[in-house]
Amino acid sequence: MKRFFILLFFIVCSAFALAQGTDTLYLWPGTVPGETEAKHPPVQTANTSGNVTRLTDVTDPALVVFEPKGPSNGASVIVCPGGGYNILAIDKEGYEVAEWFNQLGFTAFVLQYRVPDKREPALYDLQRGIRLVRSRASDWKLDPKRLGVIGFSAGGSLAARASTRFGEQTYTPVDAADSLSARPDFSLLIYPAYLDEGENRSLTPELRLNEATPPQFLFGTADDRYGNSVLVMAGALRDQKRPGTLHFLSEGGHGYGMRKGNDAAETWPGLAEKWLRRLTLDDNRPLLP
Repeated sequence: MKRFFILLFFIVCSAFALAQGTDTLYLWPGTVPGETEAKHPPVQTANTSGNVTRLTDVTDPALVVFEPKGPSNGASVIVCPGGGYNILAIDKEGYEVAEWFNQLGFTAFVLQYRVPDKREPALYDLQRGIRLVRSRASDWKLDPKRLGVIGFSAGGSLAARASTRFGEQTYTPVDAADSLSARPDFSLLIYPAYLDEGENRSLTPELRLNEATPPQFLFGTADDRYGNSVLVMAGALRDQKRPGTLHFLSEGGHGYGMRKGNDAAETWPGLAEKWLRRLTLDDNRPLLP
C-alpha cells in the first residue's frame, strides 16, 4: 500500500511538471459545491496513448495560470480541455493551447474541472473560474471585460454552456467574487461535442441563446462524429442574429488539438488568430489593441 501511494505521488507530480504555468489558483476556498469526495490532487491515468497526458478524479478544481513571456495585451482566456467529461486531455487541449495564446499576448488559464461524469459541477467550476479571474484581474493587469473561453470536444460543450447559461445562479455564492458576471466576452468552440442533443439532433435544450450571447468562433470537420454540433450552434447564432464565425473542413476527425500532422489541427489556429484580431466586443472595442 505504501508503494502505491508513493507511485501515485510521483504520477501526480509528473502531470504538474508538464504545466509550465506560473501559479495554480484553486477555485473553491471551502466546500466544493456538488462534490461528495474530499479534496485531493487529480489523478493521472495510465493511458498515455497518442502522447497525451490524461487527468481524472478531479475534486479540487483549479486554474493553472500561463502568463505571456512577452508583452501582455491585457486580454485573457480560460482553456477547457476535452475528454468526454471523463478525463481531461490536459496537455494536448490545455497547456499547449495556453502557450499558444501566450504568444499572442493573452494571459491563459487552463481549467481543471471536475471529472468523471460531473457535467453540472463542471459548469460551476467554469463559471466560478470566470468570476475569479475577473475579481483578480488587477493582479495580472488584465481587462475584466476582455475575458473569453475556448473549449475542445467536451470542453467545447462546457464553453458553450458557459456562453449561454451565464444568467443562471447555478451554485450558492461563496464570496464577493460571485457577485461578478460569469458571461464570457467571446468563445471559441473547437470540434465541440454534445451541442446537438435536442430532438432530431437539434440544439441541446440547455443552450439558450439570446441577445447577450457572446460572439463565437466555431471549427469542425465533416468526418468528426460530433461534427453536427458546430453546425447546429452556427444555425442558432444565425437565428438569434448573434455574431458567429464557422469553419468546417472535410477532414480532420476529432481530438487533434493543435499538433502538427493533421490539416485541421494546423488550420484552426491561424483562422482563430485572424478572428481574434478582427473581433470587436459588444461595447464596440476591438478585442486586441
